[in-house]
Amino acid sequence: MGQKVHPYGFRLGFTKTWRSRWFAKQDYAKLLREDLELKNSLRERLKAAGVSSIEVDRPGNKLRITIHTSRPGIIIGRKGAEIEKLKQDLAKKTKREVFIDIQEVHKPELDAQLVSESIALQLEKRVAFRRAMRKAVDSALRFGCKGIKVRVSGRLNGAEIARTEWYLQGQLPLHTLRADIDYGFSQAYTTYGVIGIKCWVYKGEILPGAQGRGLRNEPEPRRAPRPDRDRDRDRDRDRRDRSPRPAFVSDVAGGAVQQAPGEMARQAILPPMAAPVQPAWKQETKPEAAEPTAPPATPEGEKSE
Repeated sequence: MGQKVHPYGFRLGFTKTWRSRWFAKQDYAKLLREDLELKNSLRERLKAAGVSSIEVDRPGNKLRITIHTSRPGIIIGRKGAEIEKLKQDLAKKTKREVFIDIQEVHKPELDAQLVSESIALQLEKRVAFRRAMRKAVDSALRFGCKGIKVRVSGRLNGAEIARTEWYLQGQLPLHTLRADIDYGFSQAYTTYGVIGIKCWVYKGEILPGAQGRGLRNEPEPRRAPRPDRDRDRDRDRDRRDRSPRPAFVSDVAGGAVQQAPGEMARQAILPPMAAPVQPAWKQETKPEAAEPTAPPATPEGEKSE
């Protein structure tokens, strides 16, 4: 069977941090179970708020919960009434002082967990799975991600035999540790069975000790910038207007001095062509004119009469 490492656990301590941050010398199992129950109950209670992730901190005997959501208004409520009620319920349940922080997810189309949950919600509403997957992939690419992969498994379209289908667009370097890859998983509970949805979103690279190349930076150009057309047009016009220089320049002493090859004017070299010869039947025969005869010479002493 395929043995694939979880993209989040693979990068823990390198580019990712833990979502539960506390230390316990005793009662570790009790605190771990409390964390899991808190996260499950909050996800179930805030299902309509688009919760991406929940982080838990335990400074001393206190409990600090950070909720990343795409709809913070639903959790906060009118004048903060809902969040106060939630804080009191958690404090009563855990018997600790509870602090709740709300972090807004500005681009839910680039959050893998929210993308998978949106696909699951569409599948439960009997939307075609290929259409839902393609819509999620296109919207993520439109918002600037460098690569996305969506995979659905189960009884797709109610088929008796379960199968797996997936879409991949762009880059997805799963073996690169510095790659910022977000992973999400959710399930769609349909009338004919459970369909699992996995989503991977590649957002760029995180370089340790340097500025990472991610979505916040401008994308790198894949080819050289296009030259300025106006500048090239003016340069070509200057070349046409410039008169060609002669290949040889007469020196002051009278000798011919050849110019450097770069200074010689670029002239087209044509092959030597002979004059066209007319066929024999076109040549006109002209009578040869009689050569004029010179008058006879007379001696110097005699004069011609």
